[in-house]
Amino acid sequence: MPYEDAGAMQHRLELDGRERLVVSGVEEVERFDEEEIVMATTAGTLVVGGTQLHIGKLNLDGGELHVDGSIHTLLYEDKVSGGGHGGLLRRLFG
Repeated sequence: MPYEDAGAMQHRLELDGRERLVVSGVEEVERFDEEEIVMATTAGTLVVGGTQLHIGKLNLDGGELHVDGSIHTLLYEDKVSGGGHGGLLRRLFG
């Protein structure tokens, strides 16, 4: 699906059999290892949990990320307005 406005990427998830995930609207990968990938998306912070996770493709210009492995969880951290806590890294490192 082409983007209407390159400055406003749409966020979309496509999960294929819990073994392949395609995420669009990715702004930044904050951290990753074989059990967890944390990324900033246009819809908030997304945490992907699982085992043997690998980033197969990363295109930040196009806002797309491909993840392969055994995917167990998809968790969004809500954006907090005002003076509250932000994303995971902000809470960890202040």
